[in-house]
Amino acid sequence: MAEDRVLRVRTLLDSVRAEGRTSLTAPEGKVIADAYGIAVPGEELAADVEEAVAHAARFDGPVVMKIVSPDILHKTDAGGVVVGVEGPADVRAAFCRIVENARAYAPQARIEGVQVQELLPSGPSTQEVIVGAVTDPTFGKVVAFGLGGVLVEVLKDVTFRLAPVDADEALSMLDSIRAAEILRGVRGAAPVDRWAIAEQIRRVSQLVTDFPEIAEVDLNPVIATPQSAIAADIRIILSESAPKPRRTYTRAQMLASMRRLMQPRSVAVIGASNEQGKIGNSVMRNLIDGGFSGEIHPVNPRADDILGRKAYKSVTDVPGEVDVAVFAIPAKFVASALEEVGRKGIPNAVLIPSGFAETGEHALQEEIVAIGERHGVRLLGPNIYGYYSTWHDLCATFCTPYDVKGGVALTSQSGGIGMAILGFARTTKTGVSAIVGLGNKSDLDEDDLLTWFGEDPNTQCIAMHLEDLKDGRAFVEAARATVPKKPVVVLKAGRTAAGAKAAGSHTGALAGDDAVYDDILKQAGVIRAPGLNEMLEYARALPVLPTPQGDDIVIITGAGGSGVLLSDAVTDNGLRLMDIPEDLDAAFKAFIPPFGAAGNPVDITGGEPPSTYEATIRLGLEDPRIHALVLGYWHTIVTPPMVFAELTARVIAEFRERGIEKPVVASLAGDVEVEEACQYLFERGVVAYPYTTEKPVAALGAKYRWARAAGLLGGDR
Repeated sequence: MAEDRVLRVRTLLDSVRAEGRTSLTAPEGKVIADAYGIAVPGEELAADVEEAVAHAARFDGPVVMKIVSPDILHKTDAGGVVVGVEGPADVRAAFCRIVENARAYAPQARIEGVQVQELLPSGPSTQEVIVGAVTDPTFGKVVAFGLGGVLVEVLKDVTFRLAPVDADEALSMLDSIRAAEILRGVRGAAPVDRWAIAEQIRRVSQLVTDFPEIAEVDLNPVIATPQSAIAADIRIILSESAPKPRRTYTRAQMLASMRRLMQPRSVAVIGASNEQGKIGNSVMRNLIDGGFSGEIHPVNPRADDILGRKAYKSVTDVPGEVDVAVFAIPAKFVASALEEVGRKGIPNAVLIPSGFAETGEHALQEEIVAIGERHGVRLLGPNIYGYYSTWHDLCATFCTPYDVKGGVALTSQSGGIGMAILGFARTTKTGVSAIVGLGNKSDLDEDDLLTWFGEDPNTQCIAMHLEDLKDGRAFVEAARATVPKKPVVVLKAGRTAAGAKAAGSHTGALAGDDAVYDDILKQAGVIRAPGLNEMLEYARALPVLPTPQGDDIVIITGAGGSGVLLSDAVTDNGLRLMDIPEDLDAAFKAFIPPFGAAGNPVDITGGEPPSTYEATIRLGLEDPRIHALVLGYWHTIVTPPMVFAELTARVIAEFRERGIEKPVVASLAGDVEVEEACQYLFERGVVAYPYTTEKPVAALGAKYRWARAAGLLGGDR
C-alpha cells in the first residue's frame, strides 16, 4: 500500500517537473492528499459552465469554486475564489466571474478550469487551523501547526518540529501554541477532534520526508470540528534545485579525531616565533607556560630554536606522530602548509588565521576544506582564538591562559564572545573542562563537540554560543544523545526571518529563522538562553544544583516584597509553587512570629535570628513533599549575610550526608557583604545571587527544563 502511494505521487511529481513547473494545481494536490490519507473535501474539476453546474448539484448544499491554473499560485489574490455558491444560476455566474478575474489578473496564465468543492462547516463549533511543512535551510524538512485562516499571518501563533513526527509528537504541537486553550473548547464550545488534527500533521510530515523535492506544503485552512479535521485548501510547491550534499562523519570517526584534538600527546605550532607580539609566540608561550606535558614542536623555516625548543623547517620534518597542528601563519600560506600536514598524517588542524570566508575569501576557504577532506584532516576554524583543554593543561591560543579545571565545556563562534566566556569564568571561579573557538566552522562544528563532550567524563555541562548551524539535523541528533546524560545550553544569536520574503505559502512565510530554531532546540531537549549572561550563569549553576525529584517548590523569605517577586519568577519560569498542606503549614507556623505568614511563600519576617532561618530551611529539606527551595534573604544585623550563608551551607551539607539532596537557590538583598555570601554559597552547592530575584529562579528553571528533557521528571510544563 505504501509502495503504491509513493509510486502514484512519484509519477505525478515527475510529470509536473517535466512541464517545468514547481507548483501543483489544486486537483494535483488532491491526488497527493488522497494518496497519503490527508483529509480534504469532495471536489471535481469543471472545464466549462455546464460541468460546474452538474458537479455542484452532486454536493448537498452550497459549494466553493476556485480557479485552477498552474500559473496562478495565490488564487484569492487573483479573485479566483467564491465561497457559498448554491443553485445553477449562481454557479454559472461564479464560474464566469472567476475565469474573467483570473484572465485580468494574469492574461498569459493557462486556465484548466474551475474546481467545485464541497463547502465545509462553519460556526462556533469549528476552528480554522493551519498544517504545513517547509524546507528550512538549517534543519531541512520541518512541519508546522498553528491557528489558520485569516488569523495565520496576523497572530503568527505557529509551532514547528522536525519531520517526520510520530502521533504523540504531532499531538504535542497542539499544546505548544499560545492559543492552545481554544482547541480544548472555550465559552461553551465543544473541543475539536485533536487526534484528527494530529493525524493531518503526521501525514504531511511523512509526505515531505518521502519526497525531499517538495519544498512547501500548505493546508490552510484546516477546518477542525469535534468530529473531524479537513483541509479546505492544499498547496504544494517543489524546490528549484536539490541541496548540496554535506560530508558527514560517523560517531566513531568524530570521537576518534576529537580525542586526539582534546587529549593530544604531541602538538606542532606552524608559524611559531621568538618575537613577542606575534601570534606564533603567544601560542608557544601558552603551551609551555600552561604546563602541557606532551611534546611541543615549533615549525618555522627561518629559525633553529624557538623558546628553547628545536624548530623545524617543515611539519614533515617533525619526528614521530603529531596529533594537532596549530596554524599561526597568514591565510595565504595556510593551504600549502595544510598539504604538508596532510602528508604527515596529522588528524587535526587548528586554524587561528583570519582572512577566509568571513572577509569574502570563500574560494580560499573552499580550497582548505578540500585539502582537509583529501587528506583526512579535521579543521577547527579558521578565524578563531584557539582552544583550551584544561584537564590536559593545554592552552593552544594567543589569548590569556586559563587553568581552573572544572566540569563546564564552553564553545563560541565568535572570538569576542570567547573572551567574555574567559573573563566570566575567571571572575566567578567557574571551573571549565574546555573552551573552544569555532569561528567559520569550515569543518568541525557543534555536533562534533557535542558528541565529544557528551562522552567526556570531565564535562558535566555544555554551553554553546552559535550564530548558525551548518547541519541542524546532525546537531539535534548529537543533542538528543547528550541531553539524557548532561545539560546542553545554547545561546543562538540572530533573531531574524530573512527567509520569509521568498516563501510561496503561508507556512513558508511563517517559518522565520528564530521561530524554527526555538521550537526545534526545545524538541532536542536543549536549554536556550536568552542572552550571553544567562548562558554563562546557566552553565555555572546547572552542575551545582542537584536534580529535582518533583515539581513542588517552596519559597522561604525574610522579606514579603522579595517573596512576591520570587513567586512571579517561579511562575515566569514555568515552575510550580507548592500548595502547602495543612500539617506542613502548621509546622512552618511553629517557627515564625505571629505577624509572619506561612503558606507559600513562607514569610519569616526580617527581624528573625539565624535560628529561624535554620529551622525553616531544615523543615523544607526534611519534608519529602517539598522538591526544591527558593530562599529570599534580607540583610539585617540580627542575621548578617555570612551568618546566613554559613548556616545554610552547613544545613545543606548535613542533609547531603544523609542522602537528601534538593536544589536550593537563594536571592540575597542587602549591602555589599551579600556578594561574598553569594560566592560562599555557590561554592557549597547553593546557587545564590545578590540584588536579584530573577537570576536564581531562572537557573532553577533551567535545571528543571533539563531534568524534564532528560526524562528524569514528568511531561512538559
